[in-house]
Amino acid sequence: MLIAKGIHKSYGSLHVLKGVDLEIYEREIVSIVGSSGAGKSTLLHILGTLDLPDTGSVTMAGKNLSQLKKDELADFRNSQLGFIFQFHNLLPEFTAQENIQIPGMIRKTPLPALEKRAGELAELLGISHRLDAKPSEMSGGEQQRVAVARALINSPKVVLADEPSGNLDTTNAEALHELFFKLRDELQQTFVIVTHNESLADLSDRKVSMKDGLII
Repeated sequence: MLIAKGIHKSYGSLHVLKGVDLEIYEREIVSIVGSSGAGKSTLLHILGTLDLPDTGSVTMAGKNLSQLKKDELADFRNSQLGFIFQFHNLLPEFTAQENIQIPGMIRKTPLPALEKRAGELAELLGISHRLDAKPSEMSGGEQQRVAVARALINSPKVVLADEPSGNLDTTNAEALHELFFKLRDELQQTFVIVTHNESLADLSDRKVSMKDGLII
């Protein structure tokens, strides 16, 4: 479904990715592991079109994403991809519901449909009672569940997560990991997760190890 071929990426004289090939299939959870500096997050950002490769290609749904124009890439990201980050990146002035709905508002989804979808996701994720709360009023685990709901609001084909449990305590990290598998089973969702958490990586459908800019 999501295919990367021959991905090279450098930042100045630093050659971060050195010819990476990776294929992601539907309805699987893939964890990408490796030491700091191995190129994990750079690869994730390229898979998610947040960055572009110097050479090589990323294709999804038959489209070479590297060849799309800037506005086409933005539309593709918004409709086909979801993102979860370590520090949640919630907007502090908005409620949980408003944060969840932002990608749908960008997509111009009618508000009644958007509110219904946000409510359904909140129920599934166990945060329906917190929809009126602002981020400062929520625990770290609740904030991360809001971030997960936001990533899912547009029903993306793939959710890309960069150290999603890295800022959570052990209990909330384990709950988040269980949630990913629930979403895979109930929503047929595909996840690509960069993580240092070995328990999550070992539970994944596939663990991809990186070292020195290559998959090993």
